Amino acid sequence: MTTIQKAGILLATLLVPALLYLFLRFGTQNHYVLGRYLPKIDSTRGEPLMGKVKLPDGSEIVDTIYNHIPPFKLIDQDGKVIDQSIVKNKIYVASFFFTRCGTICPRISSQLTRVQDIFVNNPDIIFLSHTVDPEHDRPEQLKAYAQKYNAIPGRWYFLTGSKTDIYNLAMHGYYLPTVDAGLKAGKPDETFIHSEKLVLVDKEGIVRGFYDGTDKEDVDRLVLEIRVLLDIYSKE
Repeated sequence: MTTIQKAGILLATLLVPALLYLFLRFGTQNHYVLGRYLPKIDSTRGEPLMGKVKLPDGSEIVDTIYNHIPPFKLIDQDGKVIDQSIVKNKIYVASFFFTRCGTICPRISSQLTRVQDIFVNNPDIIFLSHTVDPEHDRPEQLKAYAQKYNAIPGRWYFLTGSKTDIYNLAMHGYYLPTVDAGLKAGKPDETFIHSEKLVLVDKEGIVRGFYDGTDKEDVDRLVLEIRVLLDIYSKE
């Protein structure tokens, strides 16, 4: 093999990946579609409700109408009253836990720390963790828990408040099961039952995905879909 042939093979080896990247990045469309969840249901027909939806450019189309996460007013780990204004124009990840949980909660919280660290430089991404044991989990308990998982102030909120408000938000806002089994003499893990799901919510308050917070691969999918959502908003 001549020197010129070797140089040609080396050049091709270096150029092909670069050209492929440029083609995929600028010569094709992104076909990764990020779905919406929890459509409103027409009670008379039992089908998704359709109606006029306003697009970012001000135009309107007829499309499926989706549920939005309802307004809330809770208390964070610093004892401050927090409402839905903290998620205005933000993408956020919601979850449910309690500080005395010794089973799935530590795994979920560790995965959320990982996701937080990936998006540490993006203030558009925040995290809301709601306790299902608000009678025990007051701000001081939440503060210690937040420090344990290196929660960034102003980016990851641990929320307590009225049990009725939190459970209604879980079941009728995020459509996640949440139960106080009332086993006061039993272990906390037997008393408070909640979902392991992480919920991705877009800037309009519409759910865009559910993920198993105890499964690293599924949390990797959450990371990917956050990036897709960021890319969608960057093009609007």
